[in-house]
Amino acid sequence: MQSHTVTGGEGANLHVDETGQADGHSILFIHGYSQSRLSWDKQMHSDLADEYRLLAMDIRGHGNSDKPKNAYNRSSVWANDVQAVIDELELDQPVLAGWSYGGLILSDYISEYGTEHIAGLNFVGAISKTGTEDALAVIGDKYLNLIPGFESTDTQESVDTLETFVERCAYDELSPQDHYYFLGFNAVVPPHVREGLHTREVSHDSDLRKVDVPTLITHGEEDIIVLPAAAEEHAELIETSELSWFPETGHSPFWEQPERYNRELREFVEGL
Repeated sequence: MQSHTVTGGEGANLHVDETGQADGHSILFIHGYSQSRLSWDKQMHSDLADEYRLLAMDIRGHGNSDKPKNAYNRSSVWANDVQAVIDELELDQPVLAGWSYGGLILSDYISEYGTEHIAGLNFVGAISKTGTEDALAVIGDKYLNLIPGFESTDTQESVDTLETFVERCAYDELSPQDHYYFLGFNAVVPPHVREGLHTREVSHDSDLRKVDVPTLITHGEEDIIVLPAAAEEHAELIETSELSWFPETGHSPFWEQPERYNRELREFVEGL
């Protein structure tokens, strides 16, 4: 495993891990709200690395990346972060995989850069809009009722909220090891970052209608964080998409059913 520091939008330092084959097709994994590049461990440490160049970034405000204030509410900043990784690490037509809020970042990227530099997209339990009535319609109450705790500066309230959130991201109960692993990297994210991500108001429906590269939409049938209706909307908007439902799976298909997720991702990339 190699680690890189990439200079993203407005000079923010972004941490990126890399493994796999230097000459393989690149897959860039982009995690969700309050998470970390470590969310993708079951991909980065899998046999996908035998064929592909795998990269997982900590988005701004998360993990080992910089955590500036007042730097989260513009699509251009998020898009520039992704393009910086593509440019600085010389990724040749990568596939971008975005989980949850990472789907919004994919959409930010498409709105600014189009599809010229990428070969495909994977929306995983993903959103593509936020802060509007339409956006709220596809977010579960089990997430929305946690927002005050996400933004709280009271340590106990924050930890209690994150513990609940971590458990709600999976359909079955997590093992104690997984629970505390996820809780740890969620807790690294400062409340001002979580609040900053909630201040945005943007919809990318028109941008997704223009997507002309193959797109895999992966969604758990039992997702209570980003409701299945979001995946159905994305499938309608993106003409080049295919939709894969994961039964008895919650918000984290790549963690809950990694063998199936990895197999489908491999088949998707092979077909490009």
